Amino acid sequence: MQDVDEVQRSTVEQVVLLDEHGQPSGTAPKATVHRTVQDGGTPLHLAFSCHVVDSQGRLLMTRRALGKVAFPGVWTNAFCGHPGPGEELEAAIRRRARQELGLDLVQIWSALPDFAYRAADAAGMEENEVCPVFMAQTEQAEPAPDPEEADDWAWVTPEDLRSAVTATPFAFSPWMNLQVNAGVLDNIAGQGRV
Repeated sequence: MQDVDEVQRSTVEQVVLLDEHGQPSGTAPKATVHRTVQDGGTPLHLAFSCHVVDSQGRLLMTRRALGKVAFPGVWTNAFCGHPGPGEELEAAIRRRARQELGLDLVQIWSALPDFAYRAADAAGMEENEVCPVFMAQTEQAEPAPDPEEADDWAWVTPEDLRSAVTATPFAFSPWMNLQVNAGVLDNIAGQGRV
């Protein structure tokens, strides 16, 4: 029989750490990975970013909850996450869509497979990720966001999103700005499954 400490350790979310070549080099508890620049910064790790489209071709935007450790209160793509050790990306994307937004996805495809970024927010909290970007489609009209993850959402057209990011880049996450500039909005039509 496991004791309480063993059970708690087994349920701690782990992220995959990466070496300077982007290869797995170990794992760490998610809660310990994101750090401020002043505290030595965030080690490079594996993540993913997902944009969700509906049957009308609109994109789901979410506003990060104010309690988020990094980049609270900014608008961004539908959701992001970290695959666990040994977890396939598609499984991690589906898991996170259900956990964060209560969404089931009917199709997932790669949009920016080589995306990576490093950015710090105004408080110095840093993101440092190899973060392939995906598109996914849902048939659900309304998400049910976890309030600890997102405190608002909206369906927007690609044209309106591009205009908003261009006009007010500060209102969006740095990865959203970088992804729009890298052409993510050109990948809305399904290109096949992951």
